[in-house]
Amino acid sequence: MNKSVFKPAEEQLIRLHFTGSPAVAQLQFDLPGRQLTVLHTGAVAPIAQALDGLKLGSSLVNTAPSEAADLLDEVPRDRRLLWAVLAINAFFFGLEMGAGWLARSMGLVADSLDMLADALVYALALYAVGRAVSTQRGVARAGGYLQLALAVGGIIETVRRFLAPEPAPNVALMLGIAFLALLGNWATLRLLQRANTDQVHIKASQIFTSNDVVVNIGVMLAAVLVYFTHSPLPDLIIGLVVFAMVGRGAWQIFALSKPSA
Repeated sequence: MNKSVFKPAEEQLIRLHFTGSPAVAQLQFDLPGRQLTVLHTGAVAPIAQALDGLKLGSSLVNTAPSEAADLLDEVPRDRRLLWAVLAINAFFFGLEMGAGWLARSMGLVADSLDMLADALVYALALYAVGRAVSTQRGVARAGGYLQLALAVGGIIETVRRFLAPEPAPNVALMLGIAFLALLGNWATLRLLQRANTDQVHIKASQIFTSNDVVVNIGVMLAAVLVYFTHSPLPDLIIGLVVFAMVGRGAWQIFALSKPSA
């Protein structure tokens, strides 16, 4: 294996360009120094040509044989990250599910099932850490199918509640739990963004959590509307919106998990 140093820019574009390349073992970015180190097999010329094709003004600084110590082990970091976000989502699934039934809130129940989907996907992602790109894409697709199944089931249950109306939900419990879930999702998103990785199963997790933050705000807004209207309709409407977003997230993940052209 060789180690070649370049002076590039646009980290994400470079990562995307080399994802799945059999010759590239690892990309190591020094952003303050605007420097890229590529650990690769074979000659450096094809890699240099590929970077030139991106028209980023990159230039080869040096190339030399690589040592085993040059290969950074990112697996422990990713495992710690995924265990942390798995714990957060599992906790809030239990909290929101229990509170949702107590408060008679379809919005909270919907969000709790979304949290459950996320938790299961993070568990699958733990299996994918450090494995082949094809495995990571497979895990992302499995997460997408899970999201889609929950979306369909949730829409059916929400329509049932439209046809058989129930009393308005407990606004105080609905609002308080949604706010706590918002804090949990915000913490999860911050952890995922700080990881600064291009692995597809982590990117899928970022999609889940970004949607969840929007959902939490929507549930809180629905609680306020329930308070002023004394009607369960705002809660049911936000339930439908949540499950529609879950379905949309599934399609985003399917697109992300497709092999690059």
